[in-house]
Amino acid sequence: MVIYLPSHSNNESPLLDELTPREIVRELDKYVIGQADAKRAVAVALRNRIRRQRLDPEMADEVMPKNMLMIGPTGVGKTEIARRLAKLANSPFLKVEASKFTEVGYVGRDVESMIRDLVEIAIDMVREEKLDEVAERAERNAEERLLELLMPPPPPEAAAQAESVERTRDKLRERLRAGKLDDRLVEIDVRDKAPMFEIATNMGMEDMDSNIKDILPNLFAARTRKRKMRVSEALEYLIQEEEQKLVDMDQVTRIAIERVERNGIIFLDEVDKIAGREGGHGPDVSREGVQRDILPIVEGTTVNTRYGFVRTDHILFVAAGAFHVSKPADLIPELQGRFPIRVELKSLTEEDFIRILKEPKNALVKQYTALLETEGIKLTFTSDAIEEVARIAAAVNKDMENIGARRLHTIMEKVLEHISFEGPDLKKKNIKIDAAYVREQLNDIVKDQDLSRYIL
Repeated sequence: MVIYLPSHSNNESPLLDELTPREIVRELDKYVIGQADAKRAVAVALRNRIRRQRLDPEMADEVMPKNMLMIGPTGVGKTEIARRLAKLANSPFLKVEASKFTEVGYVGRDVESMIRDLVEIAIDMVREEKLDEVAERAERNAEERLLELLMPPPPPEAAAQAESVERTRDKLRERLRAGKLDDRLVEIDVRDKAPMFEIATNMGMEDMDSNIKDILPNLFAARTRKRKMRVSEALEYLIQEEEQKLVDMDQVTRIAIERVERNGIIFLDEVDKIAGREGGHGPDVSREGVQRDILPIVEGTTVNTRYGFVRTDHILFVAAGAFHVSKPADLIPELQGRFPIRVELKSLTEEDFIRILKEPKNALVKQYTALLETEGIKLTFTSDAIEEVARIAAAVNKDMENIGARRLHTIMEKVLEHISFEGPDLKKKNIKIDAAYVREQLNDIVKDQDLSRYIL
């Protein structure tokens, strides 16, 4: 059984395999307000992954992920729920717009590219974890290499003075660690970067990548050159070089592909844009074609990537769309069947906006307060100010396009525009934002409907 834990976990973070669906929902509540049904559905989907990994391999292969279709207007938390779920599980996560695959060969992309992108994300995740593991060793090795440059080893005939040399070296090490040698210049060998170029070819990009080094072997040979740099810069360069030596990229690749196949999550947004059948004109004609291209990936197939073959059978797909014009039934039956769990997300109310502004760990009020505090400005929001921002956001969403919680970003930015601009020069560092201040900043704009279309 393989359970991946968040790399940033601390003593307060529960182990993933100990999280019950109720506790998963509680973790999501820290960042996403409301949408209880969607949270319950993704919590069960994540818990089923943990359950599957406890089964015998033969049975585990038969248990397919329960892909999910989220239906709801923009800005209600669809993407955030999926993204936070992936972060909680430390899973490779990719968000991709389904409309990106329309008119492949003209302006779109090959659908298999989403699997390749997910593998790249997993490679980066695993590499970062491995780099953290070898960081101390890499620093020690780089320090020793730098000391050899600053104080070359004595010749063999001076072996009798070895003890004195070692003492001098220890003193030099102390000065290096204290930063007293940072401005001294040293000469080190640095690798030249591989040249950048483009080649026109009919060969697929994956084949191209695997063959290019065989075609031009001398071009990719590692070349070095001498370069003078300050000790502080040289130490940083040598640490990076040592980290690359200590990390086994074959092992990273193997773990990353396994993690994609077992734990990968793809968030397929704007699925409603490809819902529809053949028979229209223009871009509509490609809709069913895109659905049929996506189908084998969701059903389970093998995709060739630059790191090897990747099976998509157990990747969790979370599709989402507003479905204002079309409806889920407009998707081809085969694709509908691959998303057995349907969840409808509700539009956000004024009360939801108040909670969004105050409660989450990354709440907007907390973000702006922290940002301005970096310049010594202590920002205080009164309860009636938060209620006023929420009221205006709800009103503007009702009168114009409903963009959900994203409306709060535009309104908060406008409310704090003057303070943010004048911040460094303000003499008064304690500022209280109340309902009157919010109205003063926004009233003219809200009244002028034509102007509010562009600003709010």
